[in-house]
Amino acid sequence: MRPRDTVGMARLRDYTPARVDLGRSGASLPTRALLEFQLAHAKARDAVRLPLAVTSLAIELKQKNISSITLASSAGDRDEYLKRPDLGRCLSDKSREQLASKRGDYDIAFVIADGLSALAVHRHAVPLLGLLLRDMDWSCAPVAIVEQGRVAIGDEIGQILGSRMTVVLIGERPGLSSPDSLGAYLTWQPSPGRTDAERNCVSNIRAEGLSYAIAAHKLLFLMNESRRLKLSGVQLKEGAPLIGDSIVNAKFVGHR
Repeated sequence: MRPRDTVGMARLRDYTPARVDLGRSGASLPTRALLEFQLAHAKARDAVRLPLAVTSLAIELKQKNISSITLASSAGDRDEYLKRPDLGRCLSDKSREQLASKRGDYDIAFVIADGLSALAVHRHAVPLLGLLLRDMDWSCAPVAIVEQGRVAIGDEIGQILGSRMTVVLIGERPGLSSPDSLGAYLTWQPSPGRTDAERNCVSNIRAEGLSYAIAAHKLLFLMNESRRLKLSGVQLKEGAPLIGDSIVNAKFVGHR
């Protein structure tokens, strides 16, 4: 049997939050490693169940002079939302009527939806949106805050508002080391029936992943290119120049 490379494993742990070289106690894990795993699993479950504080988000946006509107999907509660993904992709009848009064001629509509981690939205959505709006000169619809929403709900919202583009900021599926990862999904000419292949995504936006500055940089590049080429999705390639020493790829993700 080859000896364990303890030095190499220690170095690897400096570069990744992955659970590597946890050791063992008899036929099982050491107590500390087991408890840390159970804690991470509990945090991921809590992130999925955490309700979206729509009033708090609306207040945060108002403090930044950003107008918003609060909406809900067709999912009646969290259990139905998790069991029926299709209901999270369309607005409730009441929200549809409410949104119709905001229709206009907009370049872009931003949507903030809880997705599978309201924790990610509470931590990252408003700071990221503030950076984006600071560097934009586009006509923007009121930000739609959607409870029990999935990515595709942005298609209906964009169509009702009369927006040429939507960007959905949404909590991503929690991992055992990332319960608060935010994703941003861009769609050109949104309308119900758009597929995931017609979107672009910048993911893993959080303190331990993609910083707000780099995420905003990538998103603005994609948004400008999408408007110039009048398309989004697999045909739109991310080629934003690097900033600082970071090399980060915006990517297409098709799991929602």
